[in-house]
Amino acid sequence: MKIDFILTWVDGSDPNWQREKRKYDGSSGDSRIMRYRDWDNLRYWFRGVESFAPWVNKVYFVTWGHLPCWLNTKHPKLKIIKHADYIPKEYLPTFSSRPIDMNFQRIKELSEHFVYFNDDMFLIKKVEKTDFFRKGLPCDTAVMNALCFGYGESVAKVKTPTVAAYTAPAFDMLPINKNFSKKACIKKNFWKWYSPRYGTECIRTALLSPWRAFTGMMNYHLPYSYLKHTYEEVWKAEGELLDQTCKHRFRMNTDLNHWVFNYWQIAKGEFEPRSPKIGKSLWLSDNLSKNREVYEIIKNQKYKMICVNDNVQGDNFDVVKSHLNSTFETLFPRKSAFEL
Repeated sequence: MKIDFILTWVDGSDPNWQREKRKYDGSSGDSRIMRYRDWDNLRYWFRGVESFAPWVNKVYFVTWGHLPCWLNTKHPKLKIIKHADYIPKEYLPTFSSRPIDMNFQRIKELSEHFVYFNDDMFLIKKVEKTDFFRKGLPCDTAVMNALCFGYGESVAKVKTPTVAAYTAPAFDMLPINKNFSKKACIKKNFWKWYSPRYGTECIRTALLSPWRAFTGMMNYHLPYSYLKHTYEEVWKAEGELLDQTCKHRFRMNTDLNHWVFNYWQIAKGEFEPRSPKIGKSLWLSDNLSKNREVYEIIKNQKYKMICVNDNVQGDNFDVVKSHLNSTFETLFPRKSAFEL
């Protein structure tokens, strides 16, 4: 089975990209600097892939058009994909991740089995194909969550909160509840919902099971295993809803996101249970002493994969960035073949 990786990246410091972005009004959407600033640690992502996932078939590097100066574009496994190569013209240019990661099925050469990485997700320990796919199905953790809405209301009727609120997981429930019966999903794949691999997380699902509809699903912010045909299927069923999101040049609080494809696979039972302890979503903030816990987790390779979330609000960005990248350098001191 061939498994591809997809990595999306934007260089927010690129003056050409900034010039294009200024042509459009981002005041109606989320154009916060945290959405675009560069941590300058992409090389460690490639070093992690070479060290811990040498079995990967192809790496699809999706970008606006800019490339890191150090990237070896002639690496046999590397495929450079620009937004204009696969995203429909009516969605471009975009300064939202939504049209970028909700149209992967349009990348013609992409394998049926692929893993999607944001540029803040890293492999820090050896992984096998079976960590992402088993029996031809994506590996995932099916655990319910409680969200505010998503029972089938029209998106237009939902009073939207501030742009800082992350509402996509709730809006993602709209097409899930429209197309699936929660009761039937659990009955058909009971042991996928109550797998011993989930440990005490099953308690959350048990407590939320009495509700008629899906109130939400947990997302562990780790690399996402997808089937290409899932994208095609959801677009066929809910193309109008996805189209609305993709037409927003900046992130909006009424958007869906690519998690809808993740939740669709879970609702269909097209997945194999995986322990959430395979990885960890970490947060870097202005609390410099608290950040040391993040650096220690990376240094000690406590998990196979991590997501390093950016919650640095103040003037500490350069300091935090330096500490994080020094930690990665300790783990990955040698260049990969993806680097010049």
